[in-house]
Amino acid sequence: MAEFQSFMLKSNKVVVVMPAYNAAETLEKTYNEIPFSIVDEVILVDDFGQDNTAEIATNLGIKHVIKHEYNKGYGGNQKTCYNKALAIDADIVVMLHPDYQYTPKLIESMCHIIANNLYPVVLGSRILGKGALKGGMPIYKYVANRMLTLFQNILMNQKLSEYHTGFRAFSSEVLKNINYNDNSDDFIFDNQMLAQLMYKGYEIGEITCPTKYFEEASSINFKRSSVYGIGVIMTSIKYFLTKIKIINWHLLR
Repeated sequence: MAEFQSFMLKSNKVVVVMPAYNAAETLEKTYNEIPFSIVDEVILVDDFGQDNTAEIATNLGIKHVIKHEYNKGYGGNQKTCYNKALAIDADIVVMLHPDYQYTPKLIESMCHIIANNLYPVVLGSRILGKGALKGGMPIYKYVANRMLTLFQNILMNQKLSEYHTGFRAFSSEVLKNINYNDNSDDFIFDNQMLAQLMYKGYEIGEITCPTKYFEEASSINFKRSSVYGIGVIMTSIKYFLTKIKIINWHLLR
């Protein structure tokens, strides 16, 4: 069985995409833990950061290094990542933050789930297994995460443990079948993308993911978090109203 699973995974082209912004201090550590026994290509997109992230990426041997000429935002960065991954014929695409907040050691497990047709989308959940608080997630962010997730699960008729993780894996099929390029260029992109996947009927799997919060790890401040929270609520409401055919939200077409 193990040999069959390995064959299933090796028959898929696995591409890791890394949306980067000032990740020079953590990129190499993150990159060195990527399981290249199953990962075929790495794409790093530097969103007009002010450090030498792109140079470090090139020195590490990353073949596809893209540097934005201006800051496009977290969502805009992901659009470049996914567009490039599809352009080089990826079968499975894994988004991994280069700030070492999420462990690359889970990539193989996430890809196995997709390669064996269990789920077309897999999220690395910080909430399953109490990984968030153990890893140092601020209490206010944990409470907000739980409240927003409960609200979304009710309105979107789902049972995810969280909607806000940045560690995600997709089959290329799902990326080709949602219009993610129309989404926001800001942090709410992630949430809009999940809404699109759910609306299309794709099932989403989750895997327990330990996480680390430290000074060099990327994080948004309280003000930006509040704006994001409002965006999450609006995404859920628009999804719900579209589902019951009161409105026709363009992102779900």
